[in-house]
Amino acid sequence: MSYRLFEGKIHASIYQKYRFTPPDELKNIILQYLDTKKGQPHVLAVDLGCGTGQNSRLLAPNFQEVVGIDISECQLEEARAVPGYPNITYRKGTAEELPFPDGSVDLLTAASAAHWFDQSRFLAEASRVLKPRGCMALLGFSDTNTRLHYQTCGEKLNHIYEEVKQMLLPYTSNPVGIAESKLEELYCAIPFPDKERIECILVDSPISVRNLVGFMESWSMFQAYNKKNPQTAEDLLLNTQKRLLEVMGVTSPDTEIERHMEYFCVLASKPQ
Repeated sequence: MSYRLFEGKIHASIYQKYRFTPPDELKNIILQYLDTKKGQPHVLAVDLGCGTGQNSRLLAPNFQEVVGIDISECQLEEARAVPGYPNITYRKGTAEELPFPDGSVDLLTAASAAHWFDQSRFLAEASRVLKPRGCMALLGFSDTNTRLHYQTCGEKLNHIYEEVKQMLLPYTSNPVGIAESKLEELYCAIPFPDKERIECILVDSPISVRNLVGFMESWSMFQAYNKKNPQTAEDLLLNTQKRLLEVMGVTSPDTEIERHMEYFCVLASKPQ
């Protein structure tokens, strides 16, 4: 089953503005794995479900060519509008039907996207297009243990954040639950003997209140809620920002808080 939840122009714009690039810690783990299993040269990386290109741009300095694939033309338009990456090409397509010859890809990645794929069809395509010893890196984050910190009011901020997630829970699709499982089922189904799943990569990073609320707006479950209740959804965002600022005792939504996030990564290498 394929899901088409990120295709609208407005959602693509929100995604570009508020979705964050995977951390360097995760990128370094992936590149070290590729170096160990396959070695140089790193010619072609394919970023599946690339969205507005955050992960594609992160990979670009390390490969001769990066191709971002996404089903949404609106997302790809946002990605193409970012200048300065001449070795990235963006193409419309799916993870289940890849436009590459057999044995031609050094690295297949998907950042916060693999839970949307048709598992068996994607794995068959991955096996086909990867070079011998080529690697797969499926990364994401679990929001279950996200923690916010600002002076002494961290627990109050976490309470507000959890309230929003609970309110949107009825609008959560099954694949989001798969992501929260850290792709356990997909990992088990990978046919390559050489594979590993890193379940907890802790990263602390600053984020403004404005961008935190924007990140919530980018959630697929918020977009589903917004489709059914546009005015109530807008009020939820405004009220959430207001509550966060009041708890913090500040007035500027550009005030930064510390966010503690838990990333994961599934790694696998195709046999020789």
